[in-house]
Amino acid sequence: MGGGMNLNMNSAESLVAQILGLSGGSAKDLAHLHHLLKQSDDLLLSSDSPPASLLSQLDPSVHSLGYLYILEVCTSGPISKEQSGEVALLIARFIEACKADQICLAPDKFISVCKRFKDQVLLVEAPIRGVAPMLTAVRKLQTSSEQLTALHSDFLLLCLLAKCYKTGLSVLEDYIYEVDQPRDFFLYCYYGGMICIGQKQFHKALELLHNVVTAPMSAVNAIAVEAYKKYILVSLIHFGQFSTSFPKYTSSVAQRNLKNFSQPYLDLANSYSTGKISELESCVQTNKEKFETDYNLGLVKQVVSSMYKRNIQRLTQTYLTLSLQDIANTVQLKSSKEAEMHVLQMIQDGEIYATINQKDGMVRFFEDPEQYKSCQMIEHIDSSIQRVMVLSKKLSTMEEQMSCDPLYLSKVGRERHRYDFEDLDSAPHKFNI
Repeated sequence: MGGGMNLNMNSAESLVAQILGLSGGSAKDLAHLHHLLKQSDDLLLSSDSPPASLLSQLDPSVHSLGYLYILEVCTSGPISKEQSGEVALLIARFIEACKADQICLAPDKFISVCKRFKDQVLLVEAPIRGVAPMLTAVRKLQTSSEQLTALHSDFLLLCLLAKCYKTGLSVLEDYIYEVDQPRDFFLYCYYGGMICIGQKQFHKALELLHNVVTAPMSAVNAIAVEAYKKYILVSLIHFGQFSTSFPKYTSSVAQRNLKNFSQPYLDLANSYSTGKISELESCVQTNKEKFETDYNLGLVKQVVSSMYKRNIQRLTQTYLTLSLQDIANTVQLKSSKEAEMHVLQMIQDGEIYATINQKDGMVRFFEDPEQYKSCQMIEHIDSSIQRVMVLSKKLSTMEEQMSCDPLYLSKVGRERHRYDFEDLDSAPHKFNI
């Protein structure tokens, strides 16, 4: 019996010897090592040498593939809260050091280890510790910046929880054209939308939330419902209106069902359209509990604030000068002080052009000075045109490939149930922050 145990120990040790010998070699050596590692899970689990002691013999920056396999076994069991910090640190160091060309041979193992890393930093309630390593993991896993990985949504979730919105934006600036799993795309756009909301980049937030609401789906899923609620609120903040009609390309499932789950939000949009602050306030009070449960009360308050702004903006179209007290009375603010705060904030955000005379409390309105002649505006228009051209070219290439692919042509029409999401009733709050 002792001999058998010894044999196991030798096997684990001999595996380490293979990792040491083959990691730095040719692609052929790595492929051979990969073949050996694929068969090593049982061996590592039954070995007398604990997998953690095997790791200490390896260098993650040189023996990345072997280290990954052993690390995955090390972290597969239950991990106590006390051990979480240590495990998170071990994985973070591996992510930082590992070679992209080696871990890309076993992407599923790498994804699995990185998702455990996310779980550990959340367990010790330190999401900020996961942000930088997870960004590194995304970049190492990607074959190009246009590819959406299974780790994008985990990275964005950590950014949200740690309030590192700017870091999250760095990934949202990439244009994604390659998606493997629809669910990854849904979460990427949903969390991405929330990050843009956190940075008050409402236009980009609407773009991302729109992607979720209009994406193909064969059953309503919780992510789409939550995205639709936020889409309504952000539309009101950004445009001052919301259209309940869906674009033609929206799935019939979404068109039929999303509104049923979002009635309080549609009521809010309805009362917003009246332009009466009292109606809006009363709708907020009626549905306050629901908005709170959905973690949307902060956004709802911004909707109310945006109605005051809209009403002040309307005044600028009619009057050249107005007193702060007149503004307060007209838009139903409590005092001239409150009116002053709104006006100052709007001047600062470039939403109106005005000056306030502190002496007599008068506000003087001006025309918008932007004539679309600034270098910044020209650059912005130019980069938009470039982007559309690139996208158009890509779509043409993809269309050509698809129209020539007999496999694709034979499948069209038969594929109606490709998108397999969790049912709405199963934990919709999983996606709320």
